[in-house]
Order: sequence, then structure tokens, then C-alpha cells
Amino acid sequence: MPVGLGTRLKLARQTRGMTLKALAEAANCSESLLSKIENGKASPSLPMLHRIIKVLDKNIGWFFEESHGEEGMIFRAGTRPVLTLDPLRRGKGIALERIIPYSPGHLLQCNIHHVEVGGESAGPIQHVGEEVGYVIVGEVELIVGERSFHLREGDAFAFNSDLPHHYRNAGDRRASIFWVNTPATF
Repeated sequence: MPVGLGTRLKLARQTRGMTLKALAEAANCSESLLSKIENGKASPSLPMLHRIIKVLDKNIGWFFEESHGEEGMIFRAGTRPVLTLDPLRRGKGIALERIIPYSPGHLLQCNIHHVEVGGESAGPIQHVGEEVGYVIVGEVELIVGERSFHLREGDAFAFNSDLPHHYRNAGDRRASIFWVNTPATF
């Protein structure tokens, strides 16, 4: 059974010899919230998780999945893990369906971002790397830097991840985006 996010967060923090207070200050969040996350009583937003992993020098995928040492080649429909970060938004938000399961051996990260009506990413994030995506179904507003783009089925995008970026469902039905980035950051 995979280890939970909170347990892995605590392990990464302790391995680096950090106190909750030190991590909270470095990641610009409250010590109380970090404690709740470590104890499985709260979930971080995506921007907060990015700040935490940057401080801990980890890949976000490390917090969610275990690598079993055997890299597969085929990942069948219905068997891929689906990640949600905030339990309050599971029914109306964003779910990430892993196309490539997390493994230290993969240079790419690939997910299908399922975005419910009214769903949006938790705010602008930026990190090292490059991203490319393809809108499978629905409509999405992609904001990269100061620019906003309205994308529909069949539209694609590519940008440097060091630009602040976020997105939201801009239509009246669930949207799905095939999203690839490198290096693997989530």
C-alpha cells in the first residue's frame, strides 16, 4: 500500500533535518497547516505543494506514488491512478489522471487534467521546465504570464514552465487536457 502524502512530507522534512516551523517559514505557509497535512487532516493547494517541494528538493510525484523498480510500458484505461489534491474540490475541480506513473527513471511527466465546470487550478505556479498540452474535450482558458488564451478541442499549446501559469474550465462541460512536461515536477 502506498504511503500517504502526509507521511511522505514528514519523512522528507525530517530527512532534511527541518522542523515544522523552519519548513513553514521557508515555504511561506503556517506551521499549523503543515502539521495538519502531515497528520492527514488537510490537503495542500497546488501552489503550496510546489513551494514545499522546492524547499525539500523533491519531485511532487514522489509524494503520491511509489516506484516498484519495474517500469512498465502499457498503462491500460481504468487502471491509471487519478490524483486529487484538495478533498473539498474532488467533485468540482481538477483531477490528474497519470498517463506515465511516477518513477525516477522517467524524464517526462504526462497526465490528463480533467477539469470540471467551474474548476480551475489553484493559482499561478512556475518552475523549471517546458510544458505542452492538447485539449481533448471542452474549453479551457490558459493564462501564461500576462496573456490569456481561449482553447477548444483540438487546440494545443507549449510554453516554458518558468512563466507563471494557470488554467480554468471556460465551457459548460467537463474539459480534459493531455498535458506533458519535463522535467517531471508533479
